[in-house]
Amino acid sequence: MTLEEKIYKDYVEALKARNKPKSDFLSFIRAELKNSAIELKKDKLEDAEVLNSLKKQKKRLEESLEMMQKSQREDVLSGIKAELAILDGYLPRQLSEAELTSLVDETIKETGASSIKDMGRVMKEVLAKAGASADSKKVSETVKAKLTAQ
Repeated sequence: MTLEEKIYKDYVEALKARNKPKSDFLSFIRAELKNSAIELKKDKLEDAEVLNSLKKQKKRLEESLEMMQKSQREDVLSGIKAELAILDGYLPRQLSEAELTSLVDETIKETGASSIKDMGRVMKEVLAKAGASADSKKVSETVKAKLTAQ
């Protein structure tokens, strides 16, 4: 079962269970996936393309969450957090801080990186090894911290 099919199945289950917030959000996600498919001129998206779309949505929701926390909009915060929780169910597990640090240290040793000038090369390797389970922003911060500390 592809990721897109799983989202559809969960959408139908949410409709049957009359879970309006979940069904509304999954309907929105399905529409986004449909738009992505149209842009790419495809009938069905591959799982990697679905993951990219879901990551974009997660980033958008996290930015909204940050703005709502600054403006102290408690009524909206709970909805955004619920949507993030639903979205996390479809994304791969993210590396922990310790796992990411270990991976960065290992990659720095392998590449022989010694200064901030080597950051691009280290980033490329770490993201290739971690795949979808690492956020590029966190990887960037960790690599930068490690290379400036040397």
